[in-house]
Amino acid sequence: MNTGKVAVSGWLLRPATWHAWAALGAVLLAAAVRVGLRLPDGGMDNAIVVRAADAWLDGRSPYADRHFLYLPGAVLAAVPQTLLPQSVVRFLVPAGVTASLVVGWGCALRIHGVAWRSRFAVLGLLALAVGFAPLGHLVDLGNWTVASAAALPLALLLVCRGKWVAAGLVIGAAVAVKPLLAPVVLLFVFARRWRGLACAVLVPAVVSVGAALAMPDPAGFFTRTLPFLLRGDDSFVRLYEASPAAVLPRLGVPQGAASLLALMAAGAGLWCAWRRWRGGAGPQEQRVVETAVMLMLAAFLVSRPSYDHYLVVVVPLLLSGVLVPGAVARGKWFWLALVPQIPGFTWPWLEPGTRRAFRDCVTLCVLAFTVARSCLRPGAVTLGGAEPPEAVESGVPVSRSAF
Repeated sequence: MNTGKVAVSGWLLRPATWHAWAALGAVLLAAAVRVGLRLPDGGMDNAIVVRAADAWLDGRSPYADRHFLYLPGAVLAAVPQTLLPQSVVRFLVPAGVTASLVVGWGCALRIHGVAWRSRFAVLGLLALAVGFAPLGHLVDLGNWTVASAAALPLALLLVCRGKWVAAGLVIGAAVAVKPLLAPVVLLFVFARRWRGLACAVLVPAVVSVGAALAMPDPAGFFTRTLPFLLRGDDSFVRLYEASPAAVLPRLGVPQGAASLLALMAAGAGLWCAWRRWRGGAGPQEQRVVETAVMLMLAAFLVSRPSYDHYLVVVVPLLLSGVLVPGAVARGKWFWLALVPQIPGFTWPWLEPGTRRAFRDCVTLCVLAFTVARSCLRPGAVTLGGAEPPEAVESGVPVSRSAF
């Protein structure tokens, strides 16, 4: 049995043929072109940010649009799009989103020592492109979550190589555009890497303050956007939120009870992430990835809003480690969690778009349970005889023995 697994792993790690690359390129190109032909603005979510940049250039507050949920730095980042013809933007945005996802996948592979030219690299990305609906939704929407989907694998790769300051700069740059990766800052706290933590906090703080001072409503994020996020009372947004705090009330659970349950689940996830980091057993790459992913999933359980395409930030990271013994992606619960996200599969009573959040919530909760279970498995939390956490913190090269 083990011999067969080794043989399969060896086959997947061989260089991919040009036929495989051609098939992957055709799928990714077709997806990007389809969005460009169908949508005039490169995606609804990207258009929201570009409109905010247009408003700022016209001397108006970007936060007048309550659906603009980004930090002030995103306004400046979107300005170049306002200078381009719409005929260019409509194709450039989906192409840029797709390219960023490819970069993120490549970094996730390198965390585990897998070559980006391997068969697994091609087949894994192809499987995500055609078999994982949130990835397609991200390209369709042109959502800036893609910055986090590319930045998190890169940051974790740098962490695994002992470059905590560089990792902090990457996380900080991503948070300056969209604060989705803010929970990962706790990884620096767990590891007591204060210089990296300072970079992760100061970069978005400096960028946000500088950008806000250039706007007619410098405190707009705090006076308009933050209250909107805390209330979560937008009827349109609520229909697509996947967090239990948003979904359970739609099933008849009182809002207070739903919020409390979500908060307790998030707290449990945070505790599991801390236990996983302190355990230190197994490959250090696996420990870093599982801790960071658990932090993100804990935040998704309680955050408002929380959409299906947020899963693109964590699922490729987990899938990239499937060849490593004991990885989360080797368990049946990981694959069961992804079943609701199979594109084109008909789900009884859930087909209307406004009911999609129910199956997204199932995926989020099962995936969080799966990662938490992996974080607490005996081999992951046994402190006695385990490799000390300082192995990663000091920059000592991590083991590649799994391959």
